[in-house]
Amino acid sequence: MQSSDNQTTDYKEGSLSLIGTVALGTGVMIGAGIFSLTGQMAEMTGRWFPLAFLSAALVVAFSAYSYIKISNAYPSAGGIGMYLKKAYGKSITTAFHALLMYFSMVIAQSFLARTFGAYTLQMFDLGQPERWVPLLGVGLLIMALLVNLANNSLIQGVASVLGYAKIAGVVVFALTGLWVADSLSLFGSAGQAEASQAPSAISGFIAATALGILAFKGFTTITNSGAEVKDPHRNVGRAIVIAIAICVVVYLLVGFAVASNLSISEIVEKKDYALAAAARPALGEYAVWFTVVLAVAATAGGVIASVFAVSRMLAMLTEMKLVPHSHFAMPGSVQKHTLVYTIVLGILLTAFFDLSRIAALGIILYLIMDIAIHYGVVRHLHEQIGARRSIALIAIALDALVLLGFVYVKLQTDPLVLWVAGGLMALIWLVEMVFLHRVAQQAENQ
Repeated sequence: MQSSDNQTTDYKEGSLSLIGTVALGTGVMIGAGIFSLTGQMAEMTGRWFPLAFLSAALVVAFSAYSYIKISNAYPSAGGIGMYLKKAYGKSITTAFHALLMYFSMVIAQSFLARTFGAYTLQMFDLGQPERWVPLLGVGLLIMALLVNLANNSLIQGVASVLGYAKIAGVVVFALTGLWVADSLSLFGSAGQAEASQAPSAISGFIAATALGILAFKGFTTITNSGAEVKDPHRNVGRAIVIAIAICVVVYLLVGFAVASNLSISEIVEKKDYALAAAARPALGEYAVWFTVVLAVAATAGGVIASVFAVSRMLAMLTEMKLVPHSHFAMPGSVQKHTLVYTIVLGILLTAFFDLSRIAALGIILYLIMDIAIHYGVVRHLHEQIGARRSIALIAIALDALVLLGFVYVKLQTDPLVLWVAGGLMALIWLVEMVFLHRVAQQAENQ
């Protein structure tokens, strides 16, 4: 029989400061948003990719409103899982969308892990990147497991140091790249030939905007740590605003720096390590090493921060009896178990999916969940939390627009990822329907 303390989560109220909370959010966002998404967004929308970051920030600004309002009213270690329960009760709607968020965050960890592998290889001539990238990514996830098995103060310390060090480093890279560039440009460094091309299709820009949202979605890491934040009714919302603002500035600076030193074809060709490629013509080999070390630190910090939050979210869903759970003979609390599950799932994704497909899966699941959050505010929570329904409705419209644009592009370029996403969602719904039915039956029999 399991001990009673195996049935509870293991968080400490007030253990995260405002600075530490901002570091957790920016740690996840900057790790994913800069080092690989830049190239993927350029592939979708061409020379306008820096502006796709800005349009993504606009969508996220409306989206963040609902999270801030709910966080201020109901700070919780369960974060989005608890918010969905407030809106929809203990229902399959809550469980399904909460698990969409969980899987999107696990996918984000895998994205970071493979980015870590892609940049690490730039320091060594090992060949066979298709083998080494996933191996290095898996190694990072195992390291994140060990760090997260420690305590909050260590996690906060590592995330804070890496978070602010990489922000400073990325800003130095961007400003230096802009300084040495022949000219500031949206069009790449290849000259007027590319500038005279027709603009990218609207669908491509919308799809790139969707990927840009993936670069900002790390702010939800903050909501998942709500009950651990000091003075959460004030600081959760403040941390979200600060983290998003920091990332908007950083992303725009880096986007213009990359576009000013590489042609679009070069950015697309080296999309998995676009910043390292952009550093070479601008500043030489030493700059490449600087950028690679920066990317390694950024992605490592992002994985540690994300694992910290998402495992706690799953633990809270377990306590709420919204998801099935098995100890598998492991000792310790539920929180330790969900940490292991999160890492194992991340390892599987890192080993078998490339960066583009990981990103596509992540943004599809996230946007569907995000729409459910805003609809819950409009339909059920606006009076309790003092939210304006008009803003939440705008957020729903923007989410739907970028989701449809992204799906349209993927139908043309990679329909398999849509089948995988649809199959995963169907499986989640089926498992939850069976599980919640059993829970209801057990409650009736007691």
